[in-house]
Amino acid sequence: MNRIFYSLIVLFAFSFSAFAQNNEVLLSVGTHEVSKAEFEHIYKKNNNNLYDQNDKKSPGEYLKLFTNFKLKVVEAESFKMDTSQTFINELAGYREEIAAPYLTDVHYEEELVHELYRRMEHEVSASHILLRLEKNASFEKETEVLAKITSIRQEIVNGRDFGEAAMEYSEDPSAKTNKGNLGYFTAFMMVTPFEDAAFTTSPGKMSEPIKSDFGFHIIKVHDIRKNRGEIQVAHIMKNTPKNATPEVKQKAKADIDTIYAQLKNGTDFAELAKKESQDKRSAVKGGEMPWFSAGRIIPEFSKAAFELENIGDFSEPIQTDFGYHIIKKLNERTIPPFEEEKNNIEAKIKKDASRRTSSKKVFIQKLQAEYNFSENAEGKKAIQSISIEGEKELPETMLFTIDNKNYGTAELSSFVSEKRIKSGAYLSVYDEWITDEITKLEDSKLEEKYPEFRYLMNEYHDGILLFNISQEKIWNYASEDSVGLEKFYEKSKTKHNWGERFKGSIITCESAEVREQAENLLGAEMSNEEVAAHINTEKELITFTEGAWEEGRNEIVDYYVWNGKEPESFNSASTFIRGDKIAPEPKLLNDARGLYISDYQNYLEEKWLKELHGKHKIKVNKKMLKTIEGV
Repeated sequence: MNRIFYSLIVLFAFSFSAFAQNNEVLLSVGTHEVSKAEFEHIYKKNNNNLYDQNDKKSPGEYLKLFTNFKLKVVEAESFKMDTSQTFINELAGYREEIAAPYLTDVHYEEELVHELYRRMEHEVSASHILLRLEKNASFEKETEVLAKITSIRQEIVNGRDFGEAAMEYSEDPSAKTNKGNLGYFTAFMMVTPFEDAAFTTSPGKMSEPIKSDFGFHIIKVHDIRKNRGEIQVAHIMKNTPKNATPEVKQKAKADIDTIYAQLKNGTDFAELAKKESQDKRSAVKGGEMPWFSAGRIIPEFSKAAFELENIGDFSEPIQTDFGYHIIKKLNERTIPPFEEEKNNIEAKIKKDASRRTSSKKVFIQKLQAEYNFSENAEGKKAIQSISIEGEKELPETMLFTIDNKNYGTAELSSFVSEKRIKSGAYLSVYDEWITDEITKLEDSKLEEKYPEFRYLMNEYHDGILLFNISQEKIWNYASEDSVGLEKFYEKSKTKHNWGERFKGSIITCESAEVREQAENLLGAEMSNEEVAAHINTEKELITFTEGAWEEGRNEIVDYYVWNGKEPESFNSASTFIRGDKIAPEPKLLNDARGLYISDYQNYLEEKWLKELHGKHKIKVNKKMLKTIEGV
């Protein structure tokens, strides 16, 4: 026992020592202190997964670069660049962006993606009854609607037919004709609360009342089957208007039967669709329709389409509310594998506020436990019937506690005012308020809880300052200091040189006859301008392109001077060059301004760094540096 006890003491001492060393200062630059842990994090991050392995640095080599970086940051702070409103706003924007993943439950998000894919693999057949409710309805109105739909549900439990109840009570207009039956649907086809209830209710069972943006629903699930994917078909349609007479319907049926007989005898489907189909949008494409899944189109049409077994098969005439159809199967596809669909599912989650809310809810519940959230039931009851737009004032009472801090009706009023909520019950925004307050609390603790977040924020902080001071001291200065740049060029003008070049003219003539005339005039020592003026009297028969070209810069020059391949669409009988090769020579400042500005910037930076090394005190714990392993 003693041996185990002493081993634990040694282990604890070692762990504490390692923790202390990680937080001990490795580098001091002016008043800036960098711990071993922070440096090690940045060193490994910037030296792993490099494109060129030769760019890797040892900890000592990287520390020199890092010290120069920190010197510039310290200098920027000495100029108060970190206090400007522009800097504060920019850093706040970056913080909001990188904080987002920390303010949600990533594990739950992953589970949600997998769950939604599992739903996509199936289709649910269900009916519903809807009682509408406005989004900002009062507490009293919401209670009234919930009570009514609960009563309707009890009628059905007591034996009332669901379809009959839907026809009588449902405020979904389609219920009058379909008895609330929605057919088959899969994930992302219904609003999230409705989908959740449909996929978690067993076939033959009825859900409890559920609330969506439309109001309250009760759902009866008829069947759950494997998703048959999507199908693409063409169709030929003979239309029958809604109030068509029996004679009109009989005529449409006779016409579609005639077309079916023609198809059976081998007539081309697409040609018949173009000629006979009364669905004009698809007829022009040989009857071709967009891809659809079983739940995306009327059941009669969907059933006939999905019963076709083989590509190229066509159905017997079928009847729908729109008329008579013959359907031909063109193509089919199954649900893509999870890895292919994963990004699409994630994108849909991000676009769907209600799905994000379900993920947020899990996250908030975890934080409530962590920060000892407790609720005052009596206080909550006191605001239960008070409306935001009403004349009745909120009583002064405490509503809940987070992290030992009390929140009451004064804070609730501030939240409502801040969010510019003008109507509805205070209780309807209560949960949103809790979410807002606990999220703000967690946000304020991110740097304390997550070292990697703190390091990343430091990188953004220092990176913005580095950019700003480099722009002021180096980049803009080098571009605008024309006198300094001229002096720098005079001292280093042999650094950037031209290679061997051809200097002269590329001469393009309309014909070989024009070329012969031009060569005679040039041979008589006339200038390019004089030759052009002499030949181009009525229209442009000759052009001169003057310049100096290195090998590889112009394919016509390459062809004549460096034995390059003949250019495409090139006529050597009418195009030629005149001039000479010239030896390598230094580039003028205007020829290589960008290169010399870059060199001048490097020169200014080296000079500036020497000044900064003399201005700010640097201290390195060399012993600790040796304990950092290279990558």
